[in-house]
Amino acid sequence: MNSIDNRPKPSLKLTEMVAVITGGTKGIGLGCARVFGQHGAKVVIAARNEKTGREAEEQLQALGIEAFFISCDVCREQDMKQLFKRAVEKFGRIDCLVNNAGWHPPAQNISEVSIEEFEQLVRLNLTSTFMGCKFAIPYLKETHGSIINMSSAVAMMGQTAAPAYVSTKAGQIGLTKALALDLASEKVRVNVVCPAGVMTPLMQEWAGSEYDAKAALEMVDRWHPLGRMATVDEIGEVCAFLASPEASFITGQEIVPDGGASLGYAEKAKKNK
Repeated sequence: MNSIDNRPKPSLKLTEMVAVITGGTKGIGLGCARVFGQHGAKVVIAARNEKTGREAEEQLQALGIEAFFISCDVCREQDMKQLFKRAVEKFGRIDCLVNNAGWHPPAQNISEVSIEEFEQLVRLNLTSTFMGCKFAIPYLKETHGSIINMSSAVAMMGQTAAPAYVSTKAGQIGLTKALALDLASEKVRVNVVCPAGVMTPLMQEWAGSEYDAKAALEMVDRWHPLGRMATVDEIGEVCAFLASPEASFITGQEIVPDGGASLGYAEKAKKNK
C-alpha cells in the first residue's frame, strides 16, 4: 500500500482558525481546503465559477467541514476587497490566507508571448497575490495570523518555454520575503510554498493535450526521485503546518515540497548524454 494511504488521522491543530483560500474550488486549492478543514479550520474558498464553487462547497460540507464559497475574480480589486469583508461577516475573523489562484500557460518562448498576455498573467499570478496580502493584512494583524503564497519550484530553478510564468512565480517569492520583514513586528508570518509536479486537473488537462496522456504523466512522475508527483492533499498538509502553531517561528521561507525534483542535476546530465 502506498505510504500516503497510511498517514495518521489529522489532528485538530487548526481548530477555531478561519482560512481564506483563493482558487479553492479545485486542484491544490481544494486540497488545502479539505486538509485545513480536517484539521479543524473553517474555510472560505474563492473562485470565479459559481457552479464549480457551489459543488466544492457541498463536497467539503459533506465531509463535516465548515466551508463557505465566495464568488471572486482575483484579478478585480473590488472582488478581492469584498472577499475578506464577506469572510469576516461569515466567520468573524481571518487567521490564514492561502494565495493559491493562478495559471500555467502552454509552453511559449518570449517571442511568442505578447506584452498583453504577459501583463494578464502578471495580473492573475502576481498582482492577485499582492492584492490578497494587502487586503487581508488588516484582519490578520488582529489574529496574529499568517499568509501562504503558492509559488512553484520553477521560480527558483527556471523552466524552458515559460518566461512569463517563471517571472510571476519568482515575484511571489520576493513579495513573501519583503512582507515577512514588514509584518514580523505585527506577529504576522508570511511564507511561500514551491511545489514541483502535482496531480491536479490542470496537470491532467495538459497531459490530455499530448499525443499519449499516460506517457506524459509518467514522464512527469520520473522528474521526481521519489518516483511520482505530489497529491493535492500532500501540498495541503504542508500549508496546514505553516498555518499552525507548530510553525510559529517560521517566516519568510520558501518551502519546497518537490519530491527531490530539484536535486541531482549532474546525474540528470549524465542520463541525457
